[in-house]
Amino acid sequence: FVFNNDFAALRMDGPDIDYTDGDLFVAKREKGICRVICFSERHDLTVAEMSVDAIRGVIDVWQEQFKDLSSRKEISYVQIFENKGAVMGCSNPHPHGQVWAQTSVPLDPAKESVEFKKYYNRLGKTLLEDYLAQELEKKERILIENEHFVALIPFWACWPFESMIIPKRAVQNVLELSKEEKDAFAAVYKELTVMYDNLFETSFPYSAGLHQAPTDGNDYPEWHLHMHFYPPLLRSSKVKKFMVGYEMLAESQRDITPEWSAQKLRGLSKTHYKL
Repeated sequence: FVFNNDFAALRMDGPDIDYTDGDLFVAKREKGICRVICFSERHDLTVAEMSVDAIRGVIDVWQEQFKDLSSRKEISYVQIFENKGAVMGCSNPHPHGQVWAQTSVPLDPAKESVEFKKYYNRLGKTLLEDYLAQELEKKERILIENEHFVALIPFWACWPFESMIIPKRAVQNVLELSKEEKDAFAAVYKELTVMYDNLFETSFPYSAGLHQAPTDGNDYPEWHLHMHFYPPLLRSSKVKKFMVGYEMLAESQRDITPEWSAQKLRGLSKTHYKL
């Protein structure tokens, strides 16, 4: 089920309220389209409790939405994401995600684009292609691997149990995924979220989302689709990780190493915990 989110921050029909007062006071209104995807008719489920086939259906809808929104000349980026849990600002309990499409490329994907392009221009391969090959060789931070996808704790993780899902084949966006790759993606998505739930035996909150190539009409061979997971829990279901003090004012610090996080999560995906 997909419906427009008329209460979201982005709309195409809003007034033009750009503001400029010299070089230092510049503001521009962002226009766009926001939609909500309901993952299941059952409001008591989460992704971890859905079947792989049902999750595959969600990925099919991601493709449909990306195809529709990216084809519009006014749209430069399509952000697909999911917020899970009240602590992450999710006010509705049913399993759902969102799609925000906007006229400019947002900051985080834009920063990734810069580094991806530098690497691609230097070596002719995507940065994540080489990174994933080295992670698979080391095996220290790998959580899940199947024929087409890998889930891991990134070497640079800031959140305690931050993770990524990366396709082995360098694709720029979800439209390029084959049937077999979508099946593999759904399987890893489920297994990773079961790991999270089992870690502290709670319905584990997180914000997750796809990063993929901009849709502004330019070519982006340096881009490699990936999915970020940012969960806020630290040592138990009741201890939240806060970005405060030094981390807000200077830079992020690690409470635990990515290798320790991977070790804690591995092996927790077989049977979902029972309340």
